[in-house]
Amino acid sequence: MEVRNTDVQGWRKLLGVIAPSTNTVVQPDMERMRPEGVTNHMSRIFVQDPVALTNEDFLAGTRAISENTLDAVRAVMTCRPDYLVLGMSAVTFYGGVEGSRAWKARIEDEAGVGASTGAESVAAALRAYGGVKTVSFVSPYYPVANAEVRNFLEESGFTVKRDVPLQCRRWTDIAKVTPDVLHGVIAELDGDDVDAIVQVGTNLSMVDLAAAYEAKLAKPVIAINTATYWHGLRACGIEDKIKGLGRLLAEF
Repeated sequence: MEVRNTDVQGWRKLLGVIAPSTNTVVQPDMERMRPEGVTNHMSRIFVQDPVALTNEDFLAGTRAISENTLDAVRAVMTCRPDYLVLGMSAVTFYGGVEGSRAWKARIEDEAGVGASTGAESVAAALRAYGGVKTVSFVSPYYPVANAEVRNFLEESGFTVKRDVPLQCRRWTDIAKVTPDVLHGVIAELDGDDVDAIVQVGTNLSMVDLAAAYEAKLAKPVIAINTATYWHGLRACGIEDKIKGLGRLLAEF
């Protein structure tokens, strides 16, 4: 039997995509972004779907995600992916730039391959556009986690003008936030004092809405799932320009 040197379908790259078990948005989002010859291989971080009523509840939930991530990494590495795309975001912002780097290093040490995190991908995306100095952002988080996102962005060189924490009570509720709600949030975040708008929280569906508002507002509007997958592709040397999902994938 002849054995090929490359995977028959993922002949360019195999990507391990990690997301919480409650997340229903990352997988379909990232499948839409996948170029020919690149395949995505999901691994789920086991996590319950608790009710969050306070900042402390929310932090406890994100810690559970963080603590179980390495198990999901070990599982997906059995299919020998070339690279990991981490489809969870809150914990990747914690502790500022150094905290984010340390968290990523733990993942890469376990996997033995490189990885793209939400936090670093958002910062890289903002830099790719050029000229972005001030930002605003929306999340499904509680205020305590928004403070971590703000700190990371400001340590990365951006001034945060405004932020909106949607305070979704369950992880699964995040995927139920409608475009109508987000229209109002974007109106609140936008302004002449803001160069770019960012959405974080990977179970918040905003890829299409971000692309539409980017064209409407004539400024970068970055969805975290788009940024993270873009970062992973470019880290792997995949330079395909993908149309219809915003300028980031189409131009950079």
